Amino acid sequence: MSGAEEREPGGGGPAASSSAAASSSAGLGEAAGPAAAAGPEEPGLLLGGARPHAEPAADPDAPPKKRLKVAGAGGAEGSVKLEERLYSVLCCTVCLDLPKASVYQCTNGHLMCAGCFIHLLADARLKEEQATCPNCRCEISKSLCCRNLAVEKAVSELPSECGFCMRQFPRSLLERHQKEECQDRVTQCRYKRIGCPWQGPFHELTVHEAECTHPTKTGNELMEILDEMDQTHKKEMQLYNSIFSLLSFEKIGYTEVQFRPYRTDDFITRLYYETPRFTVLNQTWVLKARVNDSERNPNLSCKRTLSFQLILKSKISSPMECSFLLLKGPYDDVKINPVIYHFVFTNENNETEYVPLPIIDSVECNKLLAAKNINLRLFIFQIQK
Repeated sequence: MSGAEEREPGGGGPAASSSAAASSSAGLGEAAGPAAAAGPEEPGLLLGGARPHAEPAADPDAPPKKRLKVAGAGGAEGSVKLEERLYSVLCCTVCLDLPKASVYQCTNGHLMCAGCFIHLLADARLKEEQATCPNCRCEISKSLCCRNLAVEKAVSELPSECGFCMRQFPRSLLERHQKEECQDRVTQCRYKRIGCPWQGPFHELTVHEAECTHPTKTGNELMEILDEMDQTHKKEMQLYNSIFSLLSFEKIGYTEVQFRPYRTDDFITRLYYETPRFTVLNQTWVLKARVNDSERNPNLSCKRTLSFQLILKSKISSPMECSFLLLKGPYDDVKINPVIYHFVFTNENNETEYVPLPIIDSVECNKLLAAKNINLRLFIFQIQK
């Protein structure tokens, strides 16, 4: 009994020691509590008052390598957003699309694609106004504006979507991909020369040509198809043969002509063009031109055309039968299809009707209207009987 009683304090030893350990750990917990509550921004004190070693917070002025570690997870998303921001920065201020060719800028740096720039100049010419930048309203012209080569190179490296397969490529490689590499590009059957009208994606071409029925057509069927195609080519060859026959004439004259813009004296003025007097084949001539056949408001029309009239100013002793045509000047890039016109000039009937200037489309017409003057080359062939 006495032994047990003696062991009782000792028997309480394990329990006491465990309680003591708990109390000591609680004491340490209270000591460490402020440090845990302090968080990473304000580390607490350890035993003895020493501050723990902690990594410094992210510095906004840190080198790029450290920042990349923090923002590495959103890198792909950030690159997409960067492309979208570049699209909005580099787009044309008129059509809000990325330029496909030349990029012009006004004196304040606003960007315009070549098509919109030419269109602004042409509209201003039709309205007898000074062309201005749509953003800042400063004056623009071919002499005041310049190309921005840096933007043109940046745009060429931005991804653009292929119109056939919808995949994205740098703009500098897109044209080659669409013409030569894209498996979805539109192509024609190799038997189109014998009348096959098939058009489809390139990856279906081999299957179609294996099943095409045109190679198995009879001779009579093929002759009918070829006759229709010959009629189309015959019209084209007729023009070239006419030109070659005109070149064999004895009296041929040509000159460079410059159309200058003028305004009519009407209440609502209209734009027209006229050349100074010039001499060809020992006769004095004048050319006049008008836009959209003197339409009231040609600037409101998307379709632009030019027609011209040849006028004989000198007196002649006998009727003068001539063929004439206008072509582009030696330093212009406008596209004009050659068309030969015929007229018999007399003293009483010395003006031709207004005939179309055979420009390919309205874009080419805008190029002429945007220029300060229109420079073309006139050929006159005198027909002698």
